[in-house]
Amino acid sequence: MTTARPGLKIEGEQREQLRRRLRELGFDEVRFARVGEEAGGGLREWLAEGMHADMAWMERTADKRAKADLVLPGVRSVIIFGVNYWSGSEAENNFAPAKPQWARYALHKDYHDTIRPGLVAAGRVLEEIAGAAVEDYRYYVDTGPVLERGWAARSGLGFRGKNAMLISKTHGNWLFLASILTRVEIAPDAPLRKSLRPADEGEPAGLLCGKCTRCLDACPTDAFSAPGVVDARRCISYQTIENKGIIPRELRAGIGARIYGCDVCLEVCPWNRFAQKGRQLLLAARYDLADLPLAEILALTPERFAEIFRRTPIMRLKFSGLLRNACVVAGNGGDISMIPALLRLVVHDSAVVRAHAVWAMQRLAGSGAAALLADARARETDDTVLAEHAAG
Repeated sequence: MTTARPGLKIEGEQREQLRRRLRELGFDEVRFARVGEEAGGGLREWLAEGMHADMAWMERTADKRAKADLVLPGVRSVIIFGVNYWSGSEAENNFAPAKPQWARYALHKDYHDTIRPGLVAAGRVLEEIAGAAVEDYRYYVDTGPVLERGWAARSGLGFRGKNAMLISKTHGNWLFLASILTRVEIAPDAPLRKSLRPADEGEPAGLLCGKCTRCLDACPTDAFSAPGVVDARRCISYQTIENKGIIPRELRAGIGARIYGCDVCLEVCPWNRFAQKGRQLLLAARYDLADLPLAEILALTPERFAEIFRRTPIMRLKFSGLLRNACVVAGNGGDISMIPALLRLVVHDSAVVRAHAVWAMQRLAGSGAAALLADARARETDDTVLAEHAAG
């Protein structure tokens, strides 16, 4: 097993010099945690309950998430980075009446791509100050087998709220997290409470929430099985992004106008009153997406989809996924002017799109839906779509 070379240690003023240099790269927060005991007890319980839905990659990487040494042998420290994506009043356009609602983070170019260059530069700074080699660290932007929220809590960057998100006392709920695992031993920052266990997602949620349950009470689909525990199977963010198939009928009404993700449990948190607009030096805003009318989205072609959403998180949803979500939003919106667009989609190439378009038609056209859908139903061969016709 590879271990850290002697002398790879940072503390005192050298540590603060490292922090300053890393912040100058555009990160709003830079904190340090020491790697110690195995973590991830809460993760294992969550997986055992099946709350990860079909996100099989969470199971495959569970051991690595629990023990950082399996990711980088000889790892001693984790550098946690926070990038504030709160955009203040500019994001209010996202909640204009009659417009689809997007998770705030989606109103940027893909943060994985824009933050990564900052981490590459951070690695060079670590090499310069600590004498580390390239093989002495690995960096991740919310994609690797790393318990970012657990390490962030251990480093004092914030605490795990009852909404299961990291909550910062200065940034509220609006931080992207990134990390560097390194063999360099860096003097750790203190957690907000010294009793906080190391990087353990099983730590009871709500360290500084008090009796507040606003996030739990506000969830439109009752996705919290307990404070700090999200059942992905009921979560709007999972259903509108990670789920590539049929959204359960019983959850569709709760989705409302949310076309991509959901921020409800973040928005209602009282800690957001301290949030200030971030520097966004490692982000690229796409606030224009919030102005897209639902009718335009329903009429998208594959080419137009690629043109509008290039290099944004929405690309991971793919064209058919966005149309599926748009159908749900149309069905919830009550605007009968969407019927012609939905009639075109009930014969779409994708069975998933057809199924949700049928559901939306039934919601909007009521008793007249059967007649409008008669031709499409007669031509339909997919059992899932036929079940939607029958359910109406």
